[in-house]
Amino acid sequence: MAGKKYHRGRKKAKKKGSLVLNLILILALIVFAVSAFQLFQIVKGYMDGRGEYEDIRELAIEEVDDGEEGTPQFRVNFDELLAINPDTIGWIRFSPEPSIISYPIVQGEDNDEYLHKTFSANENTLGAIFLNAGNQSDFSDRNSIIYGHRMKDGSMFRHLQDYEERAFWENNPYFYIYTPDGREITYHIYSAGQVEDTSDTYLTSFASDEEYQAFLDMTKEVSLYDTGVELTTEDTIVTLSTCTSASDEHRFVVRGVKEKEVNINP
Repeated sequence: MAGKKYHRGRKKAKKKGSLVLNLILILALIVFAVSAFQLFQIVKGYMDGRGEYEDIRELAIEEVDDGEEGTPQFRVNFDELLAINPDTIGWIRFSPEPSIISYPIVQGEDNDEYLHKTFSANENTLGAIFLNAGNQSDFSDRNSIIYGHRMKDGSMFRHLQDYEERAFWENNPYFYIYTPDGREITYHIYSAGQVEDTSDTYLTSFASDEEYQAFLDMTKEVSLYDTGVELTTEDTIVTLSTCTSASDEHRFVVRGVKEKEVNINP
């Protein structure tokens, strides 16, 4: 009798152990399914966002032969862009690299509006490239600030951090902003580096020329390297800002000084 009881006890223990293992397996499968779904949502978000901006480029960007020797001229069809989004105030482009940064610029009522809303008003983590809500939309302020996300797929402002390396800056020292009134503004990059989100980098108005010059001097001093570009109070700059992997309180900024402005209306 004792042997039978022992045998039944082992069978119960084995059955209980199998049940626990099955429960663990089910829980593991649920966790895997949830994680896979979340990953799918992230990847889909990236793909949808990138696809949207590729469509916008195809719609609005033209390479125009200006009749002179050299490369075709870059043109933006702002009529098409404004029809999609009346908040459009420009287009930013890097050439030759990082060429992936070629996007419309919008300006919302506040700096939260386009954090998770694309140019076409779709909810997406890519958001949009947007001008600081407190700046003049014609880039006439002494310091105009443009924000963009640092996306893991390399889109938006992720490749601003290429400017951590001086060699990259030497080969790619300019970016360009195009405006609806037909201007092409060339900015010479003079400073790049990491700052805190409360840094004076984000000042946009200055009480005097002396205060502004002190600000310009500061932006050069905190750069990762000396570009040799000189600035005066007659200059205006654009600060490009994105998040970093360092912390939520840090940003990576690339600053350019306006070097040339031409009207490229046909």
